[in-house]
Amino acid sequence: MATTIRRSNPSKPWPQTKSEQREWRSTDDQGQSRRAALRARGPYEASIPPFIAKRALPTLDLDTAIAAEEAVVELGRFDGEVGSIAAPFSAILLRSESAASSEIEQLTASAKNIALAELGRGSGQNSKLIVGNVRAMEAAIEMAEDLDVPSIIAMQSEILRDDQPEHTGRWRTEQVWIGGGFGNSPHGAVFVPPHQDRVADLMNDLVEFARRTDLPALPQIAIAHAQFETVHPFPDGNGRTGRALIQAMLRRLGVTQNVTVPVSAGLLRDTRGYFHALTEYRAGNVAPIIQAFARASADAIVNGRQLVGDLTSVRTQWELLTSARVGSAGRRLLDVLQRQPVIDANLAAGELDVDPRNAQNGIDRLVADGILTQVGNGARNRAYEARDVLTALDDFAARANRRR
Repeated sequence: MATTIRRSNPSKPWPQTKSEQREWRSTDDQGQSRRAALRARGPYEASIPPFIAKRALPTLDLDTAIAAEEAVVELGRFDGEVGSIAAPFSAILLRSESAASSEIEQLTASAKNIALAELGRGSGQNSKLIVGNVRAMEAAIEMAEDLDVPSIIAMQSEILRDDQPEHTGRWRTEQVWIGGGFGNSPHGAVFVPPHQDRVADLMNDLVEFARRTDLPALPQIAIAHAQFETVHPFPDGNGRTGRALIQAMLRRLGVTQNVTVPVSAGLLRDTRGYFHALTEYRAGNVAPIIQAFARASADAIVNGRQLVGDLTSVRTQWELLTSARVGSAGRRLLDVLQRQPVIDANLAAGELDVDPRNAQNGIDRLVADGILTQVGNGARNRAYEARDVLTALDDFAARANRRR
């Protein structure tokens, strides 16, 4: 289905993002022709986003307002449904949200590779970056009540601490740009965020807006996210941090209380519409980003319910297959495997609070039952995968990638 975006007719229009001229002189012209180096010099236009902390929302068209309210109701219903199930779906959905958010940034990895990276055994760079995003989502949820400048910086630090630690712990101190550009300069870029001198004040303003309690939830979250992506306060990791902010605000505003609804998996179904909505926001039109979030929420709930159903069926099948007695290490491992589908004896021992030998006995029992399969053929430091869970997670990702 093609994305349909209609302009709202607000009584008080949202302010457009303006621009200012800044001087640019590249410090690295190596490898460029003389003509290219000259083209990359001189003034460029950097954005000036508006301050929004105390601004009233524009009047939304009826369809957008209804869609936003219905999305909040359905998000709360899904959160309540899944939260009432005695299964580790919170961790599963958080990991799924993190993977989908990363995929919007073209960072893809299979569920198995992500699980191996969490175990410290993966070698793929994308998998490690996605694990960093899992940490950011966890930090977002943990710090939702105290949403402030340090918590947002902490979210981004969790994403990049292993890959680019030099770009963590503070706002950016250099100009960044999105798409295009002539060599090492912002000239010709698709979008140039504000100059670094403006970032601190804009982020203080954004935090004040995000902490308000007098606004409808979904429009507030959508606008806060769009403003964050417009300010682009970090050298890297902005998209993933901005989507972690979504989860922090959902929890802070009480829309969710139990689980991480995989909204990014909904956005992934129409990335073109999502990016276009961000552009429209900068033009002063807030309706498209609110519509995008309402659609993404609906898609996330459908996909999330399918994942929960698939994993519930897997667990029911395991109960029929296993020969492990109730209370044994093998039987108790069944709960662990739904949120940690790749394990080894040390991880299992820590999860079950038993010694590694007993944990290995439980693993061996599940291997004999056909629930676990050894990864590779090594005789030492063996890891094991629950293929049924990995298949369910990969199916979730495949559904998220079916374009609207």
